[in-house]
Amino acid sequence: MADVKKIAVIAGDGIGPEVVGEALKVLKKTEELYGYQFETTHGLFGGIAIDEKGTPLPQETLDICKAADAVLLGAVGGPKWDNNSKELRPETGLLGIRKALGLFSNIRPANVFDCLKEASTLKPEVLEGTDLIVVRELTGGIYFGEKFRRQGAHGEEAVDTCVYNVVEVERIVRQGFEIARTRRKKLASVDKANVLETSRLWREVVNRIAPEYPDVELEHVLVDNCAMQLLRRPSSFDVIVTENMFGDIISDEAAMLTGSIGMLSSASLGEGAFGLYEPVHGSAPDIAGQGISNPIATILSVALMFRLTFGYHEAAQAIEDAVKSVLDAGHRTGDIAVDKSKAIGTTEMGDLIVAAIKK
Repeated sequence: MADVKKIAVIAGDGIGPEVVGEALKVLKKTEELYGYQFETTHGLFGGIAIDEKGTPLPQETLDICKAADAVLLGAVGGPKWDNNSKELRPETGLLGIRKALGLFSNIRPANVFDCLKEASTLKPEVLEGTDLIVVRELTGGIYFGEKFRRQGAHGEEAVDTCVYNVVEVERIVRQGFEIARTRRKKLASVDKANVLETSRLWREVVNRIAPEYPDVELEHVLVDNCAMQLLRRPSSFDVIVTENMFGDIISDEAAMLTGSIGMLSSASLGEGAFGLYEPVHGSAPDIAGQGISNPIATILSVALMFRLTFGYHEAAQAIEDAVKSVLDAGHRTGDIAVDKSKAIGTTEMGDLIVAAIKK
């Protein structure tokens, strides 16, 4: 009898419930094909949790996540909650759940499907061979540093503190090296060491660890140059490892190389196999409820879950192959369609992918 895997399902806000619904169909199909057993438990998170529970991260949702083997998250947030206090913003829940679950790294693959080159704003010849992963430190840096306001010589001032310690840098950098070892053995460490003291510490730690990985080619890249080179020579990157805020920005830029942020999966990992999996895109409240969102990023997040947490590599490949076959057949949601009049909806895209999954 197959081992039962417990998955906490957090649909969230906006298009979250729509795209997660299609991902759950994929889970069911793999159960039928491979004999897997999944036990899903749903929890409230983000804006909907604020409305119903008075907090973006209810304790019962956190308990569901801690009892699970993995978490599947849709998306959170929206303008409805933009003017809330810090404690009652959906984004505060995201930071909180990462800390509470010990998720210190965010893995974001960005590979360009040949059939989607026309959907990107870059020339096809620039995109040729683009297949990279951004490894972003998730629980340190300026997002988690002390924040306050004070009176200065010119009136009110706002201060955000960026702090990194050696342990935080070491563990994310080692993860970057380890992932690079499984790929093309190239690691780009992105910092701003010409200006920031935290980046100088970052680079010192990277240089100290690098000799332990003689098979991996290391390149130091300043963050502004990295942003430029991602548009100029994206295929030269294999694995990029960087700190929290830089990674937030760089990974979104990398996402657009693919033609749509709706195409990218992500994983947030800690020390063990446990992970939180979610699409890179946001809640897109402007199209919520219209049935036109792209579920591919969430479906590919399930494939990433199978690879990184469950070790279901064959099924992960089957999901990825199904996505490729559906795209190769010319099916497109509106965000990646050149001819918008021929775009299909969320449910139809999900059904086509599920039908294309073969053992």
